[in-house]
Amino acid sequence: MQRSKQLIAVIDEPGEERDALAEAITCNGLGVFAADSVEHLPAETALIVAHARAVPRQHWSGLSHRLPTLVVSESRQDADLIKAIDVGLVDYIVHPLRHAELLRRMIRKAIELHQLAQERERDRLRLAELNESLETHLALLRMDQQSGGHIQRRLLPAHATTINNAYFDYWFAPSLYLSGDFLDYQGFDERFSTFYFADVSGHGASSAFVTVLLKYLCNRWLHEWDGQHPERLPADWLLGLNRELQGTDIGKHATLFVAVIDHLEHRLHYSLGAQLPMPFLNINGQITRLEGEGMPVGLFPDVEYPSFSLDLPEQFSLWLCSDGVLECLAGATLDERLAELELLISQSTTLEQLRDQLAFTSQLISDDEAFDSDITPDRNALPDDLTIMMVSGFGHVD
Repeated sequence: MQRSKQLIAVIDEPGEERDALAEAITCNGLGVFAADSVEHLPAETALIVAHARAVPRQHWSGLSHRLPTLVVSESRQDADLIKAIDVGLVDYIVHPLRHAELLRRMIRKAIELHQLAQERERDRLRLAELNESLETHLALLRMDQQSGGHIQRRLLPAHATTINNAYFDYWFAPSLYLSGDFLDYQGFDERFSTFYFADVSGHGASSAFVTVLLKYLCNRWLHEWDGQHPERLPADWLLGLNRELQGTDIGKHATLFVAVIDHLEHRLHYSLGAQLPMPFLNINGQITRLEGEGMPVGLFPDVEYPSFSLDLPEQFSLWLCSDGVLECLAGATLDERLAELELLISQSTTLEQLRDQLAFTSQLISDDEAFDSDITPDRNALPDDLTIMMVSGFGHVD
C-alpha cells in the first residue's frame, strides 16, 4: 500500500525563488503547496516552510502554535529572521537552496517530532482521564471501606463492660479501614459468660467478612447451648468454625482463643487455635502464660481442638493481644518481644496504660531505626491490625 505524501506549505512571495524552494522540497513522500500568506492553508498541511520576509512579526507566534514551522532566509543577519527567532522559532536554515537535502531532512525530523508531541499530548489526556476515573473508583472504594469499618465496629461489644462481676474491655486499631481482628464477650446467664478473641489471616474486606461470619456463628451456637458441660463448649465452637471455614472455600484461616467463665466456681474453660501471643494471666503481680496449643482454624480438615481449664482467684487480669502487637515491641526474636510484652503487662493495671506503653515503645523503635541506614523506619503506620483485650474480676459491680 502506497503511503500518501505529507503536504508541506511553502510561504513566500511569488516568484522564481519560491518556485525553486518548492521544487527543492518536493521528493518522494513530500508534496508542496505554495502560497504567499498563511491564510487558507489546506487542512492536511503537515508543516510550514516560511521565508522570513513573507510573514509579519506578529504572525510568527500564532503560526508556530498552529503547525510546526521551519524558517528559511538568505542571511543570518536578516532582520526578519531575527524577529522570527525572538518569538521562539529556533528551527531555521540559511540559503535553503544550497542545502536542499538538509532542508528535506529537517522537514522530516520536524514532522516526526510534531507527531510525537501530538501522541504525547493524546497520551497525557488519556492518562488524565484514566487517573480521574481511578481517583473516582478509589474514592468509592474508600467510602465502601469506611462504611464497612463502621459496620464492623458496630458488631464489636461495648467498651468497659461488667458481666457477672467480671470486667471486660478492649482496644481495637485496624491497619486499614477493615480489620481481620475481632472479639466479643457476652453473658449467658448469671453463672456463665463467654468470650473469644480472633485474628483472621490477611487484611481488608475478605478478612472482615470472616469476622462477620464468626459473629453470626458464635451467636447461634451460644443461643443453642443448654448451659451444660461448659468445659467442652470452647473446643466445640472451634471444631464447628473449622468446618464452616473449610466449607466456604474462601482460603481464609484464623487464630482464636475461646473461653467460658464459670462465675460460680471461679473457673476458666478455654480452647485455642494457634493463638499468638498466648494470653497472659496476672495474679497479684505474677505473670504467667496460659498453657496449651492448637491448630489454626479453617486451615486443616478434621482437626480436634483441646480443652483446658484453670481456677481463677477473686482478683486477676487476663490479657489477650493480636500478633500485630509484636510489631510495636523491641527485640530481634519472637522470644525477646514476648518477654518485652510480658514486662509491659506486668507494669499495667489498665488497658489504657498498656496501650500508652506500646505507643511509647513503638515510637522509640522508630527513632532508633531512623539512625540505621540499613533499616527503613516504617512503624509510623500500623503494619498489622492491633487489638488488645483485658478481662478482670471478680470484684466488679454490674
